Amino acid sequence: MAGIVVVFDFDKTIIEVDSDNWVVDELGATDLFNQLLPTMPWNSLMDRMMREVHAQGKTLEDIKEILRRVPMHPRVVPAIKKAHALGCDLRIVSDANMFFIETILDHLGIKDYFTEINTNPSYVDDEGRLRISRTLIFTRLLTDAISALQTCGMIIERIQACIAKEGKKRMIYLGDGSGDFCPSLKLKEGDFMMPRKNYPVWDLICENRALMRAEIHEWADGAELERVLLELVEKISIQESNLAQLLTVDCKFESIPMAGHEALPPPLRVHQ
Repeated sequence: MAGIVVVFDFDKTIIEVDSDNWVVDELGATDLFNQLLPTMPWNSLMDRMMREVHAQGKTLEDIKEILRRVPMHPRVVPAIKKAHALGCDLRIVSDANMFFIETILDHLGIKDYFTEINTNPSYVDDEGRLRISRTLIFTRLLTDAISALQTCGMIIERIQACIAKEGKKRMIYLGDGSGDFCPSLKLKEGDFMMPRKNYPVWDLICENRALMRAEIHEWADGAELERVLLELVEKISIQESNLAQLLTVDCKFESIPMAGHEALPPPLRVHQ
């Protein structure tokens, strides 16, 4: 199904938790994080936390080990592998950061299943400390949540423009948070939105159903994510197959040759 693009959020969609909070909590830095939270943007805070834990002797490998044991529903990875095997183009849009996402995907053995990861950049500096960059692509601004939502929508519009050039037509978007609401509004008729039930994006969609053009198919856990996603892929496959058959029939009718421009036989006259 080369015509299907599946876009995943990461935190609380592919994994069961917020990756930033998971790392901070497992490093024992929750109190400092909560103390600084009201004072700076989210990405600046995460960069500060990486500086603090580095000063306490925590290494990059310590962080990787924490990421490798992030909670996962056991059916999510099989769902991703099956969708990929069916030919879907898989992408990620997340306000986490590249180091966290790539470390987890590498550990799960599914990094190469994704053609694109849209998230905050990160890198390791000369001192071996993980740096989380502030970027206009994703910033969890405490005072400007609307700007973050609009940015997510802009990324979806860019993806839509790219896939249109590639001849791909249908999109399935999976997410859980309020930041996934604006992208859901960018989906078109014929697309599918898969919000996680009883999470912020589900509540927003329920309150604004009239704004949605995409079909809504909710899910509650990894097992439902797998079932619903694969059902939608099959549904699109059947629709495209039926359309292809109709087009083939139309082409056959249009190309019936009339050898030597023979006239049709005269009508049979009925004597009364």
